[in-house]
Amino acid sequence: MSGTEPLLEIEGLSAHYGAVRALDNVTLSVPERQLCAILGANGAGKSTLLRTLTGLHPAASGKVKLGGKDITRLPTERAVTHGLAHVPEGGGVIVELTVEENLRLGGIWRGRHDHKAMTEVLEFFPPLVERLDKPAGTLSGGERQMLAIGRALMARPRVLLLDEPSLGLAPLITEQIFTLLRDLRDRTELTVVLVEQNAAGALAVTDHGYVLGQGRVAIEGPSADLLADDRTRHAYLGF
Repeated sequence: MSGTEPLLEIEGLSAHYGAVRALDNVTLSVPERQLCAILGANGAGKSTLLRTLTGLHPAASGKVKLGGKDITRLPTERAVTHGLAHVPEGGGVIVELTVEENLRLGGIWRGRHDHKAMTEVLEFFPPLVERLDKPAGTLSGGERQMLAIGRALMARPRVLLLDEPSLGLAPLITEQIFTLLRDLRDRTELTVVLVEQNAAGALAVTDHGYVLGQGRVAIEGPSADLLADDRTRHAYLGF
């Protein structure tokens, strides 16, 4: 890792589902304005990690710090106010609401409509501009993922947690989503933690990667190094 002070710090984090230990003493850190990939096979603990960071799943032990503040056991809504935003697998947009209504929900904790945030979000997602008054259920898969990310950005997070944003999308749309993440990092102060099954695509756009295996960090390093290491790719990433 670089010498940059970490923005998100995870220290010895463990989480259980009954007798099953989904996370086992996970430690990692993400500097400000970095794109970080969390990789691994199904069941490795990737989604549980994001859910535990935002309080959707309780931590059994360990700490989560954001900007030096311990947020380990904050309720989910408090984690949002401290600067974490989570886009779950599948996006979770409300299909009955319009695109604009979904976006407004993302900033609802602020207590008023943030026109500036709406304008900034729509600059990143031009396809949504013409669909603001349309139900989210009428959007394509790629547009729904844009809406889900845009809704999270309405909260003006410091750290954006993305769970499988490429799931079910065509390769071209997946490439557009990954390119957008780099654009967000380069044009804002945003830090992104990306959980992905598409390991090759994720490593191509991120700065650093962590590979989970059976709930533990199996290997970590600069994304370019992980992508170039045949042993790592074959043993842990399946390509």
